[in-house]
Amino acid sequence: MTPSLSFYAGSIAALLLAACSTQHGTPEGGGSATSNSAGLSSANAASDSSAPVDPFKQPYRGVSLAARLGKSLFFDKTLSASGNMACSTCHDPNFAYGPPNGLAVQLGGPKLDQPGTRAAPSLRYKEYTPAYADLLDNPDGISQPGPGGGFTWDGRSNTLAQQAKLPLFSPIEMANAKPADVVNKVLAASYAPLFHQVFPGDAKADPDAALNAIVASLQAFQLEDSSFHPYTSKFDLHAGNKIGGEFTPAEYRGAKIYSDPKKGNCFSCHYQGPGINGSSALFTDFSYEAIGVPRNREVAANADENYFDLGICGPARGDHLPQEKVENKFCGMFKTPTLRNLSKRSAFFHNGAMHTLEQVIRFYNTRDTQPEIWYPTVGGKAKTKPDANFPSYGLITTQYVGGKLQKYDDLPARFAANIDPQMPMDGRKAGSAPPLNEQEIQDLICFLGTLEDGYVPPASPPISGPCVN
Repeated sequence: MTPSLSFYAGSIAALLLAACSTQHGTPEGGGSATSNSAGLSSANAASDSSAPVDPFKQPYRGVSLAARLGKSLFFDKTLSASGNMACSTCHDPNFAYGPPNGLAVQLGGPKLDQPGTRAAPSLRYKEYTPAYADLLDNPDGISQPGPGGGFTWDGRSNTLAQQAKLPLFSPIEMANAKPADVVNKVLAASYAPLFHQVFPGDAKADPDAALNAIVASLQAFQLEDSSFHPYTSKFDLHAGNKIGGEFTPAEYRGAKIYSDPKKGNCFSCHYQGPGINGSSALFTDFSYEAIGVPRNREVAANADENYFDLGICGPARGDHLPQEKVENKFCGMFKTPTLRNLSKRSAFFHNGAMHTLEQVIRFYNTRDTQPEIWYPTVGGKAKTKPDANFPSYGLITTQYVGGKLQKYDDLPARFAANIDPQMPMDGRKAGSAPPLNEQEIQDLICFLGTLEDGYVPPASPPISGPCVN
C-alpha cells in the first residue's frame, strides 16, 4: 500500500479531511472581531478581482478605508516615543508577523533600551480568535471547557483593537503616555488625510474616540489583509487535494505522530480540525496550558528571584491574581499558539527560553525522562566532562553528581498541580524511555515544515533529503 493510501486509511484521514473545509480567503470582517467598529467609515476602495491583493505594493485595493489606514499605522515608527518602533518592528511581515531576530524578548521604551517580559508572538491567523472565557468550549468536541480565547499570552485583550492599545502605552514598548500623544502623531503623519476620512470627528477634542478609531483601523488591517492569513502552505495544498501537495513518506509519518495520542499528541492542544467561528486548520484550540517551561535567565525581570510570570494569574493580568494559601488553577497557564510558520521563529514559548523547533520538541519528549537537561541542579558537583550519553541539546549542558533538581523552576511549588499531565509530558519516571525515538522526532519536524506559508511546489518531486524517505 502506498504511503498516501495508508495515510488515509488511518486516523490521520480525519485530520486532513477536516482541514479541507477551511475558507482560504480574506475574511472581510469575518471572525470574532469586525473591521467597522468605533463608527469607522465602511467605504471601500475599488476592488480588482483580476489580481491578488499585495499589501506591500501600491495601489492597495479591495479593502476598507480603515484597513488602508491600519496598514500605514502598522508600519509607522513615529507612533512610538523613541520614533524608531512600529508594530512591524516586533511583528515583521517577513517573519510571519513575528519578531525578526532570536531575542527572547524585544527592546522598547523611549530609548529602545528597555527589555520586554515576554516573547513577541506572531500576528498571523488571529482572525477567528474568540474573546477570553474561563470556560470556553473546546473545538475538538471532546475536551472539557476550560480557559480559552483572547489575545496576548494571557488573553487579557478580547479583540485585536484592544490588544493594539497595549504596546502603544506600555513603558517598555512604544511608551506613549496618553491617547493624545498617539493622536497628535497621526495628525502630523503623511496619511492624516486618510485618517480624517476614517474618523471625521474632532480628534483633538476627543482623543479617546480618535484612539479607538486608530486601534480599530489596526484591527481592520489584520482582519482584511490576506498576508495575515494566507493559507499558502504545503499542508493547505495537501488538505485541498491540490497539485504539489503530496506528502513525502517522512511527512506522512510525522503527521501520524502528530495525532497519535500515545506519541506526539500535538493535536490535543494544537487542534487542526473544524473549530470556532467556522475556522479550520489553525493548529490551536485557543486553550491555555501549564507545561512548566524552564525559567529564562535572559529575561531581565527574572533577575528578581521573587518574580514569576504566571500567565493568566498575573502579573500582567489582574483579574485572576494568586492569593496566599488559596488554590488558583490558572497559575502557570499560557495560551496555545498556532504551529504555522514555526521556521520563521527563533524564540519559543512565552519567555523565549528555547531557540529551535527541534529543541522544543525534545523538551516535550524528555522534560520528565531527563529533567536534568532542562532545569538547574542546586548543590551538586559538576562533572569535568559529561558522560558520552549526556545530551547536548538541552538548556543545561553541565552534568551534575548529587544535588537537588529544581524542576518547574519558573512556577512556585504550590501551583505544580496545575501542570498538564497529557502525553508526551505525562509525568513518567526520570530515566525511563521517552515517547518518541530519534526517527519520530525528525519525522514530526518534517510534518511541521509543511505548515510554512509561501510554499512553491518543485518542478520535480525531491528524491533525497531528511524529509523525503
